[in-house]
Amino acid sequence: MATRGALQSFSVSKESWNKRRIITPDGELVERGGVNEFTSWITEYPIKSEKDFEIGKRGRIRTVSAARRAPGRPERPPSVPAALFLTQQTFPRSVFAYPAREFMALLSLQGVTLNLGGKTLLDTVDLHVEQGERVCLVGRNGVGKSSLMALLSGDLTPDGGTIVRTPGVTFGHMPQAVPDHWSGPVFGVVASGLGKEGEALAAAHLIATGREDQLSAAKLALARDLLQSGEGWERHGDILEAINQLGLDPEADFATLSGGNKRRVALARALVASENLLLDEPTNHLDIKTIAWLEDFLVRRVKTFVFISHDRAFVRRLATRIVEVDRSQLYSYACTFDQFLERREERLDAEEKQAAAFDKKLAQEEAWIRQGIKARRTRNMGRVRALQAMRSERMARVSRQGVVSMLAQEAERSGKLVIEAKQAGFAYPDGYRVFNPFSTIIQRGDRIGLIGNNGVGKTTLLRLLLGELEPTEGSIRHGTRLEVSYFDQLRSSLDPEKSVMDNVANGNDTVTINGQQRHVASYLMDFLFESDRLRVPVHTLSGGERNRLLLAKLFTMPSNLLVLDEPTNDLDVETLELLEELLASYSGTVLMVSHDREFLDNLVTTTLALEGDGQVREYVGGYTDWLRQRPEPVAAHTDKPKPKPLAPPAKIGPRKLTFKEQRELQMLKDELEALPGKIAALEDEQHTLEDRLNDPGFFARDPDGFNATAKRISELDDEQTAALQRWEDVEFRIAELEGKAEDK
Repeated sequence: MATRGALQSFSVSKESWNKRRIITPDGELVERGGVNEFTSWITEYPIKSEKDFEIGKRGRIRTVSAARRAPGRPERPPSVPAALFLTQQTFPRSVFAYPAREFMALLSLQGVTLNLGGKTLLDTVDLHVEQGERVCLVGRNGVGKSSLMALLSGDLTPDGGTIVRTPGVTFGHMPQAVPDHWSGPVFGVVASGLGKEGEALAAAHLIATGREDQLSAAKLALARDLLQSGEGWERHGDILEAINQLGLDPEADFATLSGGNKRRVALARALVASENLLLDEPTNHLDIKTIAWLEDFLVRRVKTFVFISHDRAFVRRLATRIVEVDRSQLYSYACTFDQFLERREERLDAEEKQAAAFDKKLAQEEAWIRQGIKARRTRNMGRVRALQAMRSERMARVSRQGVVSMLAQEAERSGKLVIEAKQAGFAYPDGYRVFNPFSTIIQRGDRIGLIGNNGVGKTTLLRLLLGELEPTEGSIRHGTRLEVSYFDQLRSSLDPEKSVMDNVANGNDTVTINGQQRHVASYLMDFLFESDRLRVPVHTLSGGERNRLLLAKLFTMPSNLLVLDEPTNDLDVETLELLEELLASYSGTVLMVSHDREFLDNLVTTTLALEGDGQVREYVGGYTDWLRQRPEPVAAHTDKPKPKPLAPPAKIGPRKLTFKEQRELQMLKDELEALPGKIAALEDEQHTLEDRLNDPGFFARDPDGFNATAKRISELDDEQTAALQRWEDVEFRIAELEGKAEDK
């Protein structure tokens, strides 16, 4: 057992220093042992704040300054048992120290190496997970995060090193891939995470649901004993809570579930198994409401957990430490997610500078060795051996993986009006109504986010807006010159049996990107597909690789309307940020369904919310704006009397509109009927003028005509905007007049 506590800074006298026994301000004793070998090093690299060091294994304080780290290697500095001293030549001397507090590592990786498929994923790494920590594993797709999680859970065995687990401590584990051997009702699969107790709980559930005749006498007795103990009913309730909160049917057959629902079962199984968890991408396939519940559950009821997630809002709220997997090494940051982003950049900048200095020195030594014996005057074999060592070190250096290079092909501009829904509703033939009639106008350049719980009809609404489904009431109208590219959440446009290259180029060697021919292999390298991955079938790819491949295929097609259904699943943070940048600069229109709250906040201009009551409501802004603007939830019942609302004015019965109002109503209806034709005429004129501007010789033949045409195109944009605004005003006034005739 080691000790540590909150960092404190204070002064120490020369007498206390020499006695090697230091008392902190709160009366804790800190031993100075082992500091002598450390003092000279601190003099050269002073440590100024808590962020410059962290607790290492067995409670020893380690610096995390990049100054001593060799290029491409993790930090391995000296350490001291419990206190770190800033060296000043005079006393009192400033001290940073951790007062005593008990802690222990529940999981420890010591010098662990892991090789898979001929690739070294982890190279002699250390990791220690202490009780109470919430550790997030981050890194690019394919660097080995899930493999590291499998090592922690015991599903994988390392090729070298040691994994130490505290006896008696169990972890609930949600793996990346759901095991094939799970079967039976959902309740039984979830309860199986509790071992023998889970079997008894599954039997108890059959008793509770009146199916005890399905049990053997032994299991029936075991279940009754568990229920009579009192704790059985509590555990039974915990399992049902997890199942219900995750939107699952406890009686459903696990084998018949979709892939997303199977992952929900795996999450529920982990949540009930232990108060210590290992979770691999727990938010994938969860809606925003369920993610919020999961966050609260983990904060309130889970002691220690390690998780992998690319949901930045989720990580930002939960993580107390970030561990980055990068080039077979682990880098630990005891800080928030935002601080991690800053410190990682500092580390990479320092690493780049060290590598540049190393390469410069290597080049000088290579020039020296090529001079020949006479020019060098001496063989100097020590210098030759040093050069050979530098060559070996340079060859062993692992370069950081590149970033995805995304460029969307844009088709010619669509008309100002993209989609208009007018009192559009949809119901299935069996009478089930997905959503009630709603109206909206989507214009060129809008970025629309669709949010709502799973199953409320977000994908159905997308298909309705795109014209793939006909509304059962009302109408959907499309603008002119629409070129649609569709990213579907089921990845159905990818053929799992075809290779990566064939899925993008359809058997050809080249693709056309913005009018230029590119070899498909070169194009796919922009999306981080190495040459050895180009001919593998798609069904062997990871989730992140499939998403990158679908984006690569999507961007080979010119478009002015991008439709993205859950594009963020399985993408690493850096690729997500690049996708955000691309969409923010895209001049066309974007419709997106996503449960990534930060992705929505950073991009969308308007939110269409399906709030579960059959209503589609429109809000300005993203997810956070929706939270602020949405109707207040129904307040809980209290005994406090509420003020009675004012009585509505007595109805005086229907009355006829005045002659002036009737005339206005008829004129408005005539105008409304003419507006679509007027807008179409403006769009046609704009299209004709744009074709004229595209003539390379137009400016040379008629400079004044060129300038007048460009000015007219700008005026047409304004006229279309004004016409669309007038359309909304006319519809509102008609509704007002017709309502006046009915209600008064």
